[in-house]
Amino acid sequence: MKALQMVDLKGQYQHIKAEIDEAVLSVVQSCAYINGPEVKAFEEELEEYLGVKHVIPCANGTDALQITLMAMGFKPGDEVITASFTYIATAEAIALLGLVPVLVDVEPDTMNIDPDAIEAAISDKTVAIMPVHLFGQCANMDRIMEISKKHNLRVIEDTAQAVSASYTFNDGTKKMAGSIGDAGTTSFFPSKNLGCFGDGGAIFTNDDELAQSIAMVANHGQSKRYYHDRIGVNSRLDSMQAAILRIKLRHLNEYSEARQKAAAYYDNAFKNSEFITAPVRNPNSSHVFHQYTLKLDKVDRQELINHLSDKGVPSMIYYPVAIHEQKAFKKVKHRVGDLSNTEKLTIQVLSLPMHTEHTDDTLEYITSSVLEFLNKKILI
Repeated sequence: MKALQMVDLKGQYQHIKAEIDEAVLSVVQSCAYINGPEVKAFEEELEEYLGVKHVIPCANGTDALQITLMAMGFKPGDEVITASFTYIATAEAIALLGLVPVLVDVEPDTMNIDPDAIEAAISDKTVAIMPVHLFGQCANMDRIMEISKKHNLRVIEDTAQAVSASYTFNDGTKKMAGSIGDAGTTSFFPSKNLGCFGDGGAIFTNDDELAQSIAMVANHGQSKRYYHDRIGVNSRLDSMQAAILRIKLRHLNEYSEARQKAAAYYDNAFKNSEFITAPVRNPNSSHVFHQYTLKLDKVDRQELINHLSDKGVPSMIYYPVAIHEQKAFKKVKHRVGDLSNTEKLTIQVLSLPMHTEHTDDTLEYITSSVLEFLNKKILI
């Protein structure tokens, strides 16, 4: 068996090598490296896939968040509510603009932002909610959209980990992650479910006016070339990455199915363990498993990590330190103790390898390695 990877990008490439190589060579031969026809084609194809009116590509997922906030015209001191249990980019984009990231707790089961915590955190300075669709499934968008409407707040979905997930509202309406709020953002970092071969990102919206503002901000604030209506940034997806993403978008549904199949194997292997809680699904959301994240109980996590490493099985902790406990955010608006679920998760969670190239053999080896450690613990 070949060496195990958290994300097997090489294996995935080998399956689509001919398509990718042809697409990349086509861009090289065209010499249309920036804003070439591949970028426009990818925009249109992703718009159709997500069911949104506008996709605006950009340089990376963090830029996507920052550009969206800039386009919405928020002012320094305005507050944006987001989860503390996620990657730092979400809060970082808020803080970079002089806005205040108000960090709230997550649900202990889905690990997504807690709507009750959102509503409790709203003040007269709150302008937006930024839910993160963590690990591959949507947050409770029924409640979040109700809260946003009640308090007249913008909703920006961070869907970097959940592209291709869908959410079914309580009334039966179904929408893709990132197409529900005022805007959605994503990253095309190579390890993402839809990833390129470098950096990339995009913003989605059904709001024509907002789309125009986003596109302007992303392109130096230009309304047309050399005419700058506002302060903007330089953030664009290059043609080669767009060509690669066009190929991978065609395979995205099968990639999601492969991840779900691997998750089902993990679930079945661990279903009788008293020491492991498998990922809990939000019944309103599909789950596309950017990560397969366990919660451990009465287990020395570091010992398990060491055991797996000795067996050649990689694992990762997403996330060992919550944002509200990071030095960079020690002055943000929160009180330690308000985020007990978050703080508990940081010492419980462990993610196992999750990607599109798993076989029954790799999954059996990974799960048996975990169970071997737990069985030793029982015998002791």
